[in-house]
Amino acid sequence: MRKALQLSNMQSTFVDTAVYLAYFLAAIPSGIILKKYGYKKGIIAGLLVFSLGSFLFIPAANSRTYEIFLLGLFIIGCGLTILETAANPYATKLGDNESATARLNLAQSFNGLAAFIAPLIGTVFILSGKEYTADELNLMPAAEKLAYLSSEAASVKMPYMVLGAFLVVLSILFVTVKFPEFKEEEEGKSAGSISGALKHKHLVWAIIAQLFYVGAQVCVTSFFVRMAISGGGVDEKTAGYYLGVYGLLFMLGRFIGTVLMRYISPAKLLALYSVLCILLSLISIYADGKNVVLALGGLGFFMSIMFPTIFSLGIVGLKEHTKPGSSLIVMSIIGGAIFPVIMGRMIDRFNDNIQIGYSIPLVCFFVVLYFGLKGYKPTETA
Repeated sequence: MRKALQLSNMQSTFVDTAVYLAYFLAAIPSGIILKKYGYKKGIIAGLLVFSLGSFLFIPAANSRTYEIFLLGLFIIGCGLTILETAANPYATKLGDNESATARLNLAQSFNGLAAFIAPLIGTVFILSGKEYTADELNLMPAAEKLAYLSSEAASVKMPYMVLGAFLVVLSILFVTVKFPEFKEEEEGKSAGSISGALKHKHLVWAIIAQLFYVGAQVCVTSFFVRMAISGGGVDEKTAGYYLGVYGLLFMLGRFIGTVLMRYISPAKLLALYSVLCILLSLISIYADGKNVVLALGGLGFFMSIMFPTIFSLGIVGLKEHTKPGSSLIVMSIIGGAIFPVIMGRMIDRFNDNIQIGYSIPLVCFFVVLYFGLKGYKPTETA
């Protein structure tokens, strides 16, 4: 987007803002949908909304209109919100409470698989490997410049068209799949409420921790390619493949974290991983060359368990308030809309210094550390 539409670093982060603002705005409606129609129909609705947003990339690329891209991303975010709100608590309910966190980490390990595959697809089909400075573009003949920018924008059409079609097929499969539904009466006589959920202090801290964690993750991932180029000294294509390795480490971290939770409590593991992410953030800021790339890969590995772990620890003991509590945690994903913009603004302010921008996720990991040490402990206010 930054290349095709000639955006500043901060303007390019509106891509993240569109998606994660949707999480914030659609979270409560998603909870209402689940309460009325159940988990299965919620998952199907999420898939279809997601596909609609994907198909919007085609007219957006044809016209090179940033606003249409952002609208498509916003709709994708709405679909993802419904899916997150439905699938996460559903995974925790498919078994006993003691293994709920490990079970959710296992389920979301396949999200990690996508984090490995998607950058490789993006590198092959989207990244051209061609990047020109503003001065070089200004010296280009108008026709050549237009052809370059149009080619950069058009590169997203095929991947998103395939993605949209796949999601439609997947929603059809979910229509035919039979799996257990959990009714409200099974969880308690009360349907639960947001005010009731917020009486649990550990849920409040989970919301705060998730806000900062998602902000950190989106900052790290969104600027990964630029960071690998500027700090690690590699070209765009190589940086894209490194992003795939980062995704692979993210996936492995989920699987390994699931195993470790058999021997280490989820909260302790979360705290330990937070400390390691703080150290790796410092390395990414002050190191250079391959050490920067290695630090970024390490961040992928140690961030891997944070989202599902914070989520599952946050809804412990909520009982009939689980669904509204889940919606509130999903709403906190708006951190992905806020912190990248701050990071982009900082990078622009410091003359395109990508490394200094990584001080933003550094601060975020301290908040996650607090949650893993103390904030997770279940308490309920009067």
